[in-house]
Amino acid sequence: MEAHKIVSEAEWLKAREALLEDERAFTHARDALVAKRQALPWVKVEKNYTFEAPHGPRTLAELFGPRSQLLTYHFMLGPDWEEGCPGCSFLSDHVDGMLPHLEHHDVTYVAVSRAPLAKIEAFKQRMGWRFPWVSSYGGDFNFDFDVSFSDADKARGTARYNYREQDYVSDELPGISAFYRDEAGQVYHTYSAYARGVELPIATYAMLEFTAKGRNEAHDMNDWMRHHDRYGDSAQTHACCGHDKAGH
Repeated sequence: MEAHKIVSEAEWLKAREALLEDERAFTHARDALVAKRQALPWVKVEKNYTFEAPHGPRTLAELFGPRSQLLTYHFMLGPDWEEGCPGCSFLSDHVDGMLPHLEHHDVTYVAVSRAPLAKIEAFKQRMGWRFPWVSSYGGDFNFDFDVSFSDADKARGTARYNYREQDYVSDELPGISAFYRDEAGQVYHTYSAYARGVELPIATYAMLEFTAKGRNEAHDMNDWMRHHDRYGDSAQTHACCGHDKAGH
């Protein structure tokens, strides 16, 4: 870490007040961006997606439960993977505390992975999570939302991710998709984000950015982050989640 200039309290306050103006501008710019996001047109979901849930098959419309809005987190856990992606797990560590607030505000949250349900349930139990998590194994959902990739993509060496064709890096990548269900039961796709676009729920990053060292990453989260039950294992390594600081 570079040495910082040491100044008087008065000098520090002057610099802090100048930064506050930038922070206020950033907040207002973010508010404007969110308004544009919510003004996006919607797409009617025509395909009948079905998921395997702990209590039996569920359609996409049924995942909403009693609510009109649905957030699906595309969790990287492929059919032949032994455990979930560490980066997706890092994000998911923040979810359970949000659930009562989201649900009270007419939003259902569900994680979706292509792994069979038994593998999902075992990893969920290991990590101690409570949020709903279903399997899209054997279906098109992950492929249609550009978070799972085919053997043909791998052979070609490129895949469509984050709204553009780019180098193939993994058979699964992260994302988050939002849906709305109207009173007639019709479901609409309203938004999807990928790569660094899914960082916002990671409150640990927000807290780190208050500190002097910030995120303290040379490249990305893989420099330091592990499954929360593996911080005691300094030798633990894992594959990159397929995006870096330039990925958004």
